[in-house]
Amino acid sequence: MRFKLDRRLFILVLIFTGYLFCYIDRMVMSTTIPYIGQEFSLSKTSMGLIMSAFFVGYTAFQIPGGIFVDRYGPRKTMSFAIGIWTICTGFTGLVSSLTQMLVTRVIFGIGEASYPAASMKSIALWFEPSRRATATSVILSSNALGPALAPLLAVAIMAHWGWRGTFYVLVVPGVILAVLIATFVTEKPLGAKDVAQADGGQAKSSDDTPYTFWQVLKEPAVWKSTIMFFFYNIAGWGFKTWLPTYLVNARHMDMQTMGMVASLPFFAGIGGYLFGGWLTDGLFKNHRTMPVLIFQVATALFLYLTYTVESMGLLVVYQTLTGFFLTAALATVWALPVSSVPKKITGRAIGIFNTGGQLAGLVAPTLIGYLVDLSHGNFNTSFIVMIACIAVSSVITLTIKPQACEE
Repeated sequence: MRFKLDRRLFILVLIFTGYLFCYIDRMVMSTTIPYIGQEFSLSKTSMGLIMSAFFVGYTAFQIPGGIFVDRYGPRKTMSFAIGIWTICTGFTGLVSSLTQMLVTRVIFGIGEASYPAASMKSIALWFEPSRRATATSVILSSNALGPALAPLLAVAIMAHWGWRGTFYVLVVPGVILAVLIATFVTEKPLGAKDVAQADGGQAKSSDDTPYTFWQVLKEPAVWKSTIMFFFYNIAGWGFKTWLPTYLVNARHMDMQTMGMVASLPFFAGIGGYLFGGWLTDGLFKNHRTMPVLIFQVATALFLYLTYTVESMGLLVVYQTLTGFFLTAALATVWALPVSSVPKKITGRAIGIFNTGGQLAGLVAPTLIGYLVDLSHGNFNTSFIVMIACIAVSSVITLTIKPQACEE
């Protein structure tokens, strides 16, 4: 039993670390983009296009990535994904034009696309239903830790080697991770019998019943969560991708101050992910939409306070709390489809679900950049749009009725 628990923890750490560098590699662009924009003389809309370009490939390959995971397993998928995005990270530092940057970012997105479904498939394989939301929240906390570390890492490297050096440095850990996951992550986990027994009759029936893509899509927990995730992630990606530029241009922070302040919401987000998962598996295990709704409303409130407050001290407090509640909501949002569908279709379900969320990532950076250009550098309209999207997401949340957790 001790060995099985240790092995599960080791697999969880590997997947977590992969997701961590997935987000570090992705989010250093948000920190370096003000300086890339200066070098290439880009408008805010063009800067937004660079950040959105990633999501063209990332969104387009979510569903194919989920199918690939269900067919070939998480180990091969995760190793392949890490290899592709690591190569593209290195190439990002070599670009010399806007066109080259856009192409590189699209391929970068394709490389990362299958990792979420593969990681969630591993959670479904290794953990019984009553622990999946907690395991999911641990994995997803990397989505906050990565953006938290990215500004600090990028600023430290840029101070010595410029923005290009930031991308070169990240190649080495990517190579190491790909090798570790290819070596140690298995498709037949120790303790699989225990996990199958915990799944009960649902696991048995899902193994015997074939599911078409349309049957997966028609699962209410899948399509409603997908639409809800899209609207909520307009605010999520709008906040995450434009916060450093907002702090530099609208709040007039220098590079070092921006790096520290921009990291705070995401450090708080680590606690948000863990708290959200713990609360969902605990007090709200049979009412999983309730914490989603609570955290969505709190996110909207602190987004409003972030852009209306004049005090720099309170700005730091409010944007940090925005990061906490934003990620707490994301942890509970991800728990809905993971906990409500048979394991056999987890890869495809997460692929569909994450397509909705990443369509928002495709739309939000360019939309925010366009609104800022339209407002002659003012970010207020952008914040209002993000808050409105959270309101729509909250209404959809009220219609979702996930399955109760079976012990």
